[in-house]
Amino acid sequence: MAHQLEQMAYVGQTPWHGLGNQLSQNQPIEVWAKQAGMDWRIESSNVSYMAQNSRGQSIIMPYEEQRVLYRSDTHTPLSVVSQRYQEVQPMEILEFYRDLTEQSGFELETAGVLKGGKKFWALARTGQTAELKGGDVSNGYILLATACDGTLATTAQFTNIRVVCNNTLAIALRGQSSNAGVVKVPHSTKFDADKVKDQLGISVKTWYDHMYEMKQLTQRKVTQKEAAAYFDAVFNNNSLSAMEQEDNIIQYYRNVASQANPQPNKTEPNGRAMTKVMNMFNGQGRGADLSSAKDTAYGLLCAITEFVDHERRAMSTDHRLDSAWFGAGAALKQRGLEQALHLAV
Repeated sequence: MAHQLEQMAYVGQTPWHGLGNQLSQNQPIEVWAKQAGMDWRIESSNVSYMAQNSRGQSIIMPYEEQRVLYRSDTHTPLSVVSQRYQEVQPMEILEFYRDLTEQSGFELETAGVLKGGKKFWALARTGQTAELKGGDVSNGYILLATACDGTLATTAQFTNIRVVCNNTLAIALRGQSSNAGVVKVPHSTKFDADKVKDQLGISVKTWYDHMYEMKQLTQRKVTQKEAAAYFDAVFNNNSLSAMEQEDNIIQYYRNVASQANPQPNKTEPNGRAMTKVMNMFNGQGRGADLSSAKDTAYGLLCAITEFVDHERRAMSTDHRLDSAWFGAGAALKQRGLEQALHLAV
């Protein structure tokens, strides 16, 4: 199956998705644009259709309410949009980081194009880092992404990447709106990079508030029954009481463990995935034996993020990246974060 990824570039170690052209550090934005496949523009043309006149001749008629967006380099169509649609150019995504990389110590690490140009992004390290107990290090990033096929507003968000396993997690702060740490600009509105930076609040406070929450998770010890109930809540949104969830799900894991060749119970929703993350939590995950993660709520969350980024079924590696950052995988990680923070209350 052909990759969705049109092109990508990165610096440093190969990213967890294993895709792209490697660059040396501190490359200018123009080099990034070329190597990441973002050195083209979105052009547009009014929609037309073919009809027949009274003499049976084919005629081309305009439909002025909508436009076709297409790539300037290949003329490949990207989507059909209304006249009110405000497109964001690939170069605008990279230009967002120009002053941050030249003046504020940020460093671009990955950028690229998915789905032939329908979606593109750039990810930059902010320079913020924190270490949890056991030497468990996480680094702070800002991800800026957009799409021209109706699947994603232009979105800027803080992202935490755990070094030991390269797991990614969008930062959202408890006690604030669900969009804390995220700014979304709909395509009905013109993208203003300076305004987005102001709204996002590119500062150390957001990062340290997030890492304070992660520290709280490392201090919350969990039992096997609590772990089973947690994974059930994340994957299934089970409506049973907490005690019923614990009793039912722990019995499921006992049944699986007692089989000579364990197979997920077909009547248990997401049984295979739940068995996988439980095993990752219990030592098979990367960094699962660090004191920050072993038998803690933080370890539960790390099992979910590693599962989404590295283990969850996907048609291809780039489908996995798309899901983990923007789609169903991102939503699963967000539920994992919310459920873990509930445990820490």
